[in-house]
Amino acid sequence: MKKTGAELIVYALEQIGVKFTFGIPGVHNTELYDELNISKSITPYLVTHECGAAFMADAISRTSESIGTLVIVPAAGATHALSGIGEAYLDGIPMLIISGGVRTDTGKKFQLHQMDQSGFLKGITKKFFRVETHEDIIPIIFEAYEIATEDEAGPVFIEIPVNIQLFSGKVSYIPTFTPERNVWKINEAALEKSYDLLKNSSHPGIFAGWGAREATKELIELAELIGAPVATTLQGLSVFPGNHPLHTGMGFGPYSVPAGEAAFENCDCLLAIGTRFSEIPTGSFSMKVPENLIHIDVNPDVFSKNYPAKFELEGDAKHILGAIIEKFKKDGIQKKGSEKMKDLILKKKKEYETEWEKHSSPDKVNPSIFFRELRKQMKEEDILVVDDGNHTFLAAELFPAIRSKTFISPSDFNSMGYCVPASIGAKIANPDRNVVGIVGDGAFLMTGLELLTASTNSVGVVICVFYDGELSQISQGQQIPYSRKTCTILGELQLEGIAQGTGAAYLSLESNENIDSVLKQAFRISDEGRPVIVDIKIDYSKATRFTKGVVQANLGRFPLGEKFRFIGRALWRKLTG
Repeated sequence: MKKTGAELIVYALEQIGVKFTFGIPGVHNTELYDELNISKSITPYLVTHECGAAFMADAISRTSESIGTLVIVPAAGATHALSGIGEAYLDGIPMLIISGGVRTDTGKKFQLHQMDQSGFLKGITKKFFRVETHEDIIPIIFEAYEIATEDEAGPVFIEIPVNIQLFSGKVSYIPTFTPERNVWKINEAALEKSYDLLKNSSHPGIFAGWGAREATKELIELAELIGAPVATTLQGLSVFPGNHPLHTGMGFGPYSVPAGEAAFENCDCLLAIGTRFSEIPTGSFSMKVPENLIHIDVNPDVFSKNYPAKFELEGDAKHILGAIIEKFKKDGIQKKGSEKMKDLILKKKKEYETEWEKHSSPDKVNPSIFFRELRKQMKEEDILVVDDGNHTFLAAELFPAIRSKTFISPSDFNSMGYCVPASIGAKIANPDRNVVGIVGDGAFLMTGLELLTASTNSVGVVICVFYDGELSQISQGQQIPYSRKTCTILGELQLEGIAQGTGAAYLSLESNENIDSVLKQAFRISDEGRPVIVDIKIDYSKATRFTKGVVQANLGRFPLGEKFRFIGRALWRKLTG
């Protein structure tokens, strides 16, 4: 039979369950866009920039069962999308990128957009495919999907020449998709030793990352069984309920909230699940990990890289945790007494909340009061999306995520500009849930025009812009060692004008007294399918524990002479201006 490449692409995408695509059409994919337009199960979305498209696709994968998918032109389309592709790669998020390619049937060189895409994509994709024939299309897309979603997930790039998309070609048959999944075999010897270590530990702790997102039930059961406090990574904040009495917050140690520092102070055995012990959740590697470390992950390459593990368990978190729990049950071991630990965590959380609420915020919005009210007005299943900046760590410390995959953030790639498009993607994938974005004014400037995409498609997201006129996370970091701020003060931004230009609604929030009413109004507008910018004059004058802890940790590693130089310079500048 004969089919155009575009027909075969859309068929394959439908087979693997793609619901949405994001991108911008061009001369190398117009035929494909025409086919997407008539698909009964796929909706193509036009964006204002391919970077936004990639962040939207990322959020589709994080918050739904469908894989986020880009349809872009080669060269400029791919380079524009690189930030979102890189975010997905380092954060372990599945993504498909369908790119057009130059014609392969003319023999001509120096065609429009002609370049070797595989070269610059090698370091940020799991695999690169270039389609050579019509017969290749369906098998390659099926294989790409399996690679993107298996083990530690990530983006896969497929380049399809425009002539193959446009013209008909012979295919011998049209296969249907049958998913294949790894069946993990647990290392029984390592499992038994890990179990013994946990069973005999006096003060065990649990550290969970994004890799444990499907294992919340098992995490809760095991934590209660062994009486262990549970800390998470930034990306994994929602994998353990923030309202559970054993939940402490992001990380543990002097850079974490007081509950995390106190609960893990005497930890003698740490069970780490689905985490790479990367820089952010470990407080720039200042986390003190006990010698007895048990590490569970699907990717064996992460074991013993930053912290040596006593036992390593390769495989799916849900599967391995279930096996550990079964061993406790088989031995008839009852729950350890954890009331003292729960009381300690509750006490420290209340003290930190009181400390924040006592912080004076004249003529500005206190972050703690804002997040407390936002939590009240959001359901457990609603989704909070953050960006990269000071607001990220305020949200991590002050907003309890209760259900898995309801707090999403850029993490190891940590790209600014993530929040607005990712919020739009999350809302498209979850139209019946409220989606709130928290973004700093600097990050908003990067991708805020994607609100036009939201307005055009009636995507009712609430975007809360923490406005202070600075790149505050870096400016706070500058203030301590330098006593001055360089290239972190923004120009004056009129958010109301951006709202008007993109069709979004605009609300201003300037004091604690109006938080309740402004948020209610924002949700009412978003329920009508209109995006909302909430312009929040935030009080950033109180630094997060994370910021203070990381600055201290990094300064502490400086050679002694350099340390004195930095401290002396900061003191001198403070005195002299």
